[in-house]
Amino acid sequence: MFRQQYDSDITTWSPQGRLFQIEYAMEAVKQGSAVVGVKSKTHAVVAALKRAPSNELAAYQQKIFKIDDHMGIAIAGLTADARVLCKHMRTECINHKYVYDTPMQVNRLVVQIADKAQIHTQKYGRRPYGVGLLVIGYDQTGAHLFETCPSGNYSDWKAISIGARSQSAKTYLEKKFDTFENLPMNSLIKHALLALKETTGQQSEGLTIKNCAVAVVGLNQKFELYEGSALSPFLDNLDTFETDETMTT
Repeated sequence: MFRQQYDSDITTWSPQGRLFQIEYAMEAVKQGSAVVGVKSKTHAVVAALKRAPSNELAAYQQKIFKIDDHMGIAIAGLTADARVLCKHMRTECINHKYVYDTPMQVNRLVVQIADKAQIHTQKYGRRPYGVGLLVIGYDQTGAHLFETCPSGNYSDWKAISIGARSQSAKTYLEKKFDTFENLPMNSLIKHALLALKETTGQQSEGLTIKNCAVAVVGLNQKFELYEGSALSPFLDNLDTFETDETMTT
């Protein structure tokens, strides 16, 4: 009823107390291809489903970005907005390392990004960032998995999925997350891929080495991105791993 009247700029409240442009930005996150994040005591993993503008003519869009040796992000939403935030995060990590001679704490950088997103929800003439981030990292306080959204909110998770059809992945994660805490890295990656597989639907080709990517960081493990043929060892045994998990539960 009020939507057309109160969604012309970011600073106008509707009578129901809503900011529609923020809701539109959060909808952009829901339209992006799915990403999944999981963590254990020692490692954090993200898995992303990549889209291509054309099946044959274009490469798949990048969904996972390295921020520092101990941190990285996976994105859902507008890739261009994500690149701006990624550049800012890299700059903050470099400056922190230069000044303090130590890697930046993950939660401190996440708070900065959330504050940066919040500014774009309050000042006239700007628009919210249309991208959600899953931030993984490992520092002296352990492994971390954070989610940020266009509203400026952020959350610390044990397991989470954002993007299109993310509810299917969340359903899988809700059943399995209790087992993640003490899992080794390889098993954690396979759980992330199985959750991501739930978002592909019945009509698609599923997960291939071309349309997905995985990144991991953890104890004595610098941020590492697996794409292409490097994913084969995980995808080849995924069906067997899924069968074993089903029999176990």
